[in-house]
Amino acid sequence: MAQPPYDPYGYGAQDPYAQSYSQPPAVQQHHYYGQPMPAMRPTNGMATASLVCGLIGFFACGVTSILAVIFGHVSLGQIKRTGEGGHGMAVTGLILGYLISAGWLLILLFYILGIAMFAASSGSTSTY
Repeated sequence: MAQPPYDPYGYGAQDPYAQSYSQPPAVQQHHYYGQPMPAMRPTNGMATASLVCGLIGFFACGVTSILAVIFGHVSLGQIKRTGEGGHGMAVTGLILGYLISAGWLLILLFYILGIAMFAASSGSTSTY
C-alpha cells in the first residue's frame, strides 16, 4: 500500500480554495440585557415652539414669551388628549414665558415710573 506524499501544511489532498457545499451556519440570536426598547412617542410641535419662544423671549423684549405661554397651554392640552411626548418642554416653555413676561413688565413699569418722576421733578420749582 502506498502512502500519499507528506503535506507540510496539513491540508491533505483537499484544495483549500475549493467551494464548500455544506449547510450555511445557523443564524445566531443575540441576547441583549433588559427588555426591548419601546417605540418612541412623537414630540408635540407646540411644546417645542413653546420652549423656543420662551428661550428667545428675553432677547425679543417679551413678545415671544407671550407666545410661549399660549403655545405651552395649548400643547399641554394636546399632550393630555393624544398622549404625545414633550410635557417637560411645554412646562419649561410656560415657566420661561411667565418669568420673562413678568420681568419685562417690571422693567417697563420702572422705566415709566422713572420718566414720570423726572417729569414731575423738573416742572415744579427752581432753586435759582
